[in-house]
Amino acid sequence: MSSLYFRVFLITVYTIAISCLLGLFMANAYYHWELKHRQDAKLFGAAQNMQAYISQVPEKIDDFLRITAGLGYQIYMYDEEGNETFYGNDFGIRDLPAGVKEAVLAGSDYHGIADYPYHALIPSYFDNRQSNTVGVAVTAGPERYAMFLRHDSRLQFDELQLFFALMFGFSVLFGIPYLLVSTRYLVQPIIRLTEATKRVAQGDFNLKLPTKRRDEIGQLASHFRKMAFQLESSDKAKREFVANVSHEIQSPLASIQGYADSLLRKDIGEEQIRRYATVIGQEARQLAALSRQLLLLSTLDNGTEAVSRRSYPLRPQIRQALQLLEWQLAEKEIAVYMRVPSQLYMNGDEVLLMQVWSNLLSNAVKYIPEGRTIEIKAFREQGSVIVSVADTGEGIAADELPFIFDRFYRTDKARKRGEGSTGLGLSIVQRIVHLHGGSVEAESEVGSGTVFRVRIPDQAF
Repeated sequence: MSSLYFRVFLITVYTIAISCLLGLFMANAYYHWELKHRQDAKLFGAAQNMQAYISQVPEKIDDFLRITAGLGYQIYMYDEEGNETFYGNDFGIRDLPAGVKEAVLAGSDYHGIADYPYHALIPSYFDNRQSNTVGVAVTAGPERYAMFLRHDSRLQFDELQLFFALMFGFSVLFGIPYLLVSTRYLVQPIIRLTEATKRVAQGDFNLKLPTKRRDEIGQLASHFRKMAFQLESSDKAKREFVANVSHEIQSPLASIQGYADSLLRKDIGEEQIRRYATVIGQEARQLAALSRQLLLLSTLDNGTEAVSRRSYPLRPQIRQALQLLEWQLAEKEIAVYMRVPSQLYMNGDEVLLMQVWSNLLSNAVKYIPEGRTIEIKAFREQGSVIVSVADTGEGIAADELPFIFDRFYRTDKARKRGEGSTGLGLSIVQRIVHLHGGSVEAESEVGSGTVFRVRIPDQAF
């Protein structure tokens, strides 16, 4: 009883019933305010013609009224002695007041159809009452009558009543199965979508939905399919992320465990102890760096609430990021050229953007050979601050460039950890820039170097 199929069917039947009642109400109102006065005038004109004919041939009054009644009228005659005579079918209700009869008999006209009271859902045309008539005084020789008449709707619409009854019956007979089929046609795609949600909840994203339909259900199915595809991609990325994290943690832990067990041996020398302890320290620092960056990524994934924007000068911040890398720059004899105007201000989260410049500069220093250069440029363009970090390193292959922002992706296939890389730096850069409503792009040519270009809009998003 609570299924959508039954509800749609019930609402459709309810709508048809209400529409029929409203149609009856409007048609009856139109008849009452417009048509019944015309009906009264037509009947009154016919009564006057009958009145004139009877006054000319009074001896044929009985035959004339009988023939006229056979043509579709109900006639009621009332004489001066109070006798009543009916021609045609009898009236359903004899409710004509005696005062009205006497008044018509005295020569007054009666317009019962025009004066009939309004009933919202009862068509007065079909109300078979004596009061729903027109009346005139008729003189047949020495006799005087009050004549009341109306159309005999039963005689006129007897065949039509059967016709409409059969039409309504067959309409219901054929309409209900068609309504059930059409309701099922409307509900079936929704049922399929419901089944699809259950399958998606169980991790099955291989869906067949009516996406070729051009109506709202087709659009819903298309959007649902896109959502399922995004969920599948997200689920796949999550599984890959968990696998990568497990791999990143497992390898240093295995190294730590192996070297720690080696330290327990009694036959190792002091030099080996120092070497093993150094490796253990490097792997522990690698794990610490990995945990910090994972925690930062988790914080950034929570959304824009992690961003606290304010305006600050950009040049000192980039200088600070370079100072943190000063010993590495000196060790590899890397020259740095910085073209950042002192009056250039950045609108963003100072702490998070420090991570962006630090990661980009750290990558540049880490992966370019000794004696190369790094160039940092910043300028304002179309309501945004653009910062580019270009190096003259070996560059990145074209087939690897689309994946450099993926988490745990490294261009060095050996996945070396000795240099302290976790494969999360560029992912963090991209996430922070996106939280600021900006974009980050990379251009590279093997043998010529790489350029990272960051665009941060002034407006807060």
